[in-house]
Amino acid sequence: MALHFERSEFDARRDRLMIEMAEKKLDAILLFAQESMYWLTGYDTFGFCFFQCLAVKADGSMVLLTRSADLRQARQTSIIDDIVLWTDRNGANPAVDLRNLLNELDLLGARIGVEYDTHGLTAYNGRRLDEQLQTFGQIADASGIVGRLRLFKSPAEIARAEKAANLSDDALDAALPLIKQGGDEALILAAMQGAIFAGGGDYPANEFIIGSGVDALLCRYKSGRRKLTKNDQLTLEWAGVFNHYHAPMMRTVLTGKVSKRHQELFDAARAALLAVEKAMTPGNSFGDVFDAHARTMEAHGLTKHRLNACGYSVGARFTPSWMDMPMFYQGNPEPIAPNMTLFAHMIIMDSDTETAMTLGRTYLTTESQPKPLSRHDLDLIVQ
Repeated sequence: MALHFERSEFDARRDRLMIEMAEKKLDAILLFAQESMYWLTGYDTFGFCFFQCLAVKADGSMVLLTRSADLRQARQTSIIDDIVLWTDRNGANPAVDLRNLLNELDLLGARIGVEYDTHGLTAYNGRRLDEQLQTFGQIADASGIVGRLRLFKSPAEIARAEKAANLSDDALDAALPLIKQGGDEALILAAMQGAIFAGGGDYPANEFIIGSGVDALLCRYKSGRRKLTKNDQLTLEWAGVFNHYHAPMMRTVLTGKVSKRHQELFDAARAALLAVEKAMTPGNSFGDVFDAHARTMEAHGLTKHRLNACGYSVGARFTPSWMDMPMFYQGNPEPIAPNMTLFAHMIIMDSDTETAMTLGRTYLTTESQPKPLSRHDLDLIVQ
């Protein structure tokens, strides 16, 4: 069995979920998010692109409904003992199989929570699920229950986050010698991902962001590569990943001379990130962290060039995104608490002058000031 955590760790997670279910008076919860299944059982697959569900009863017993392709995957990577298969066939409706399974579990008429808000349950499958359950029991939206439990990291999870952060640093170290006039984005990207693989890491839950020239102003991955020029800007957002735990970083690296505008934007980004660090303490909220970012950007006259969020929780995530909830945005009341792993990014995109500047790293929250998980400093990098 290829488990990344001790059985006692999974038992503790199950017990936390059972407490939440009892408080919300749920007789069962239907989990569709792959990260929920991974956190609770170790189950590791990309098979969630098809219909699958982990049914958890109030007594902690679990049954996985999945396809034949994931039978051995579940047996090999998880603590799940009870696995039921639905059959690929013309006209198959796995929601019917799930209803039949729930009936066998004596849940007819029960109060059942459903994890709707996830990429693991498409709108199409969600509609089929509702059709089968609308007369079966009392259905409640249980989205976010496991997600909030995952927000608070155990010592074993923190160790994975720290390893992921080391891999993030390794990726930057591998990239820097290649960032120069004539440097090829393709080779830079290959060096970064290669360093993470060589260090025992995983694929990230979403593609790395890489873009130079005017494409340095983009906040998403796109296809296509170019070579760097004498005075260029290269925006990178990447994450070291270990056992699916992510530790993102973000930098805009310059080649040649530093323009006045680049220096202005960097000074603002650094000041904003330091203000965010001061706010990332117990007693403040995620909204307070965003406000610290926004105030600094406003003081530098950059409100129209900033984004409307400046970071988010990170942990074990699966395709299509390593972004987790909650996020740093205006008015978010979620309190900052110890043992969270949070990614803060300062992103300034001045489209008027086609000037980009970013600065970001992952933190572990504590009883006081957050601990940066990167060994790199916050100086402007000029190659």
